[in-house]
Amino acid sequence: MTTVNPQPLWQPDRERIAHAQVTKFQAWAAEHHGAPSEGGYTALHRWSVDELDTFWKAVTEWFDVRFSTPYARVLGDRSMPGAQWFPGATLNYAEHALRAAMTRADEPALLHVDETHEPHPVTWSELRRQVGSLAAELRALGVRPGDRVSGYLPNIPQAVVALLATAAVGGVWTSCAPDFGARSVLDRFQQVEPVVLFTVDGYRYGGKEHDRRDIVAELRRELSTLRAVVHIPVLGTPAPDGALEWSALTAADTEPVFEQVPFDHPLWVLYSSGTTGLPKAIVQSQGGILVEHLKQLGLHCDLGPEDRFFWYTSTGWMMWNFLVSGLLTGTTIVLYDGSPGYPDTGAQWRIAERTQATLYGTSAAYVMACRKADVHPARDFDLSKVQCVATTGSPLPPDGFRWLHDEFAESGADLWIASVSGGTDVCSCFAGAVPTLPVYIGELQAPGLGTDLQSWDPSGKPLIDEVGELVVTNPMPSMPIRFWNDPDGSRYHDSYFDTYPGVWRHGDWITVTSRGSVVIHGRSDSTLNRQGVRMGSADIYEAVERLPEIKESLVIGIEQPDGGYWMPLFVHLVPGAALDEALLSRIKQTIREQLSPRHVPDEIIEVPGIPHTLTGKRIEVPVKRLLQGTPLEKAVNPGSIDNLDLLHFYEDLAHKRA
Repeated sequence: MTTVNPQPLWQPDRERIAHAQVTKFQAWAAEHHGAPSEGGYTALHRWSVDELDTFWKAVTEWFDVRFSTPYARVLGDRSMPGAQWFPGATLNYAEHALRAAMTRADEPALLHVDETHEPHPVTWSELRRQVGSLAAELRALGVRPGDRVSGYLPNIPQAVVALLATAAVGGVWTSCAPDFGARSVLDRFQQVEPVVLFTVDGYRYGGKEHDRRDIVAELRRELSTLRAVVHIPVLGTPAPDGALEWSALTAADTEPVFEQVPFDHPLWVLYSSGTTGLPKAIVQSQGGILVEHLKQLGLHCDLGPEDRFFWYTSTGWMMWNFLVSGLLTGTTIVLYDGSPGYPDTGAQWRIAERTQATLYGTSAAYVMACRKADVHPARDFDLSKVQCVATTGSPLPPDGFRWLHDEFAESGADLWIASVSGGTDVCSCFAGAVPTLPVYIGELQAPGLGTDLQSWDPSGKPLIDEVGELVVTNPMPSMPIRFWNDPDGSRYHDSYFDTYPGVWRHGDWITVTSRGSVVIHGRSDSTLNRQGVRMGSADIYEAVERLPEIKESLVIGIEQPDGGYWMPLFVHLVPGAALDEALLSRIKQTIREQLSPRHVPDEIIEVPGIPHTLTGKRIEVPVKRLLQGTPLEKAVNPGSIDNLDLLHFYEDLAHKRA
């Protein structure tokens, strides 16, 4: 699986290692909590999973977490599901997110950027004032701890204010992006029964205005639990009848009052992609997210008050919640509301330049699109402030690592590339960024602190340098406290704990290397399995999509009734390309040479497009179900797909094959 001694693509220099927060944390934890002072990150990680209680106690002390009521112990019940973190403690997430306002009042907390690419700052003091005003108004509207507050909002400062004000009063935040249609939003919000809806009249994307007033009217009709609707006029239209004006609710100069809630009090509800049924409504806690994100952003991403943190995301994706948590470390966060490729493919790099981002996060797909479009980020833009480019959403292919490294190396930059992987389910990373470790091509640097990440075979035996199931064998604070509308916990249990009792199985194929790094191969529930050999779809995408004619691809493995196995590769071509014999041969040759003969598909089929979830992930399982003859309405939740029409192609293909 791995070469014995590959050369790292990148290694941090001594100065970077010495100044990294994780280095300072290790020295402090060695002095105060018995952590190993030698052995670097590997030794620290081993200690963090062996001494789980002590590690998380150390995290709360290092980041000065303010418990208004002290905890009885770090971890009560350790079982999964059901682990109890910091029982007895009370705190407030929003209070910690706004702490920097006390010392850096006039510095920017937020930089808001739209498609003009002009940054608009919101200072720490202004953010705190607006949160204080809105929190008081929410209380006046009768919002109480545990009540749900929803947002149908783009990635704008008002969304951050609404989230923090909701958390300040002990409410439970939930959001969808305004490109979601009414059915998609209702599939999510109706489950949690919100009492307040924050909404826009529309949004701007790709140089165009998109009016959403009709959809907002439908949401108001269908969400019977709403007590108030708040109108944010992004397109400048007046508030509809009965709606409250955002400006009126955020006008007062009111000091925020932070409700002190139990550590496991719900903070927000996130949603699974919902491709095969109603999205799972995943509930995470105020305390669990607070300590997990402090660890992840402060130690792994190495963020602090001098940094600017930009991740391209929407409010319908967990990375938005993760981005907002940058405020916990005193970091200025960059909110971009617009198309990732407008007016040209290099748009995100231009935003990183204009905002002087130090950590810039994007998708692997965007990196590969820039490579294909002949974008030269470090040559075309001043990215001298960028210390780290991070990617998630899908594995960054080896070519993506090489391209990023070479592009920045040309300008003399020492770029740290962090490919990270986690999930909406924990709103965090299982593995990824470590500022003190080398980066190997195609690999995530290491498992996260406090995360006992392993690769297991079907019998539960750990594997090294072999492909297995991604499992986590100890609890993480940000694991869901429950799913909404799952009173006996059965849906939660079946989602993660039915394969290996008491152990979290995430549904990804991974390799843990003998160097301690991690390779992600794709979803295990859409596994390719030929002659008993498991293969990751991501490896095939990486090889095929190097070819300039291939815009995107999708590979499916289907067990046949006669015991056979059919593995088609669907390809979406760039304009002007043709799937002729020459291209067919090159695709097969590329896969055979770069992977193995076993990876070569049985058929290569041109398609009008590859369907994705609303958060941009290609959907393998629903397509597999369609090709197995499952009716469209049962194979997929229509509201979770970016372009439902594309699925009719696969449905028709199934009929023809039958």
